[in-house]
Amino acid sequence: MSNAEVTTHVLDVPGARLHYEARGRGPLLVMNGVPMGTPGFAAVAPLLADDHTVVAYDPRAMFRSTVEDPTAEVTPEVLADDLHRLLSAVGAGPADVFASSGGAVTALALVARHPGQVRTLLAHEAPLTDLLPDNERLRAAIAEVCAIYVHKGLEPALKEYTALTGITRFVPPPVAGRPDATTPFTPPAEARLILDRFFRHILRPIAAYRPDLAALRAAPTRIVVGVGAASAGQLAHRGAVALAERLGYNPVEFPGDHSGFQSEPEKFVEVMRRVLAG
Repeated sequence: MSNAEVTTHVLDVPGARLHYEARGRGPLLVMNGVPMGTPGFAAVAPLLADDHTVVAYDPRAMFRSTVEDPTAEVTPEVLADDLHRLLSAVGAGPADVFASSGGAVTALALVARHPGQVRTLLAHEAPLTDLLPDNERLRAAIAEVCAIYVHKGLEPALKEYTALTGITRFVPPPVAGRPDATTPFTPPAEARLILDRFFRHILRPIAAYRPDLAALRAAPTRIVVGVGAASAGQLAHRGAVALAERLGYNPVEFPGDHSGFQSEPEKFVEVMRRVLAG
């Protein structure tokens, strides 16, 4: 594990201020997760910093990043524009991007809109419900989860969300021996604020996003779709498989489930390195 110094930075974008972390040296590797932000990558970022400049950021209104209008819907296109501006600020050329869950949806929107910015996109378990044959049922179920949150509260909504998606971990676990001072553990009060944003303003537009398949096929970006070895049959796994089928190749299997980079970071990074090496 690298002991590379971690530096923190701020980037002003339209309607928001983004906080991001950078560490290591070498080719630029940007890590993107929605709604988890930098704490979600606390286990893998130090492992990759020996031979990469690793940048992770907090999406708008998550963790240390702020937003001017907290009631505004956060679409994949808005998040993709944020990521576009971040890449422009930190890199002189195309970057590699590892993106998971809603972050993978964001990164697909980025490649469709700004294809020259990304050399390799590793899109891990993007929950692309619109590509699935039962997409109408899923849209209704997601709308119901969000309504349950508004009318009944967090715990009932999480129960329904888990039943629908199979995802049971909502904040990253503590990472023993992390060399930098930024805690990877999300305090319960902060986690509730993040989940409030998620259920009110992020989940529905992320889940409803339909990728521009023609633009993705035409882009110079090498797109690799990742799935968890332990998440077969779950919503995000199904969406990722459907994306790989549309793009014409098989997905790459990674250790663990939807959050395998948190639960099995060393094994996960081994596969990441093979993917990034082509």
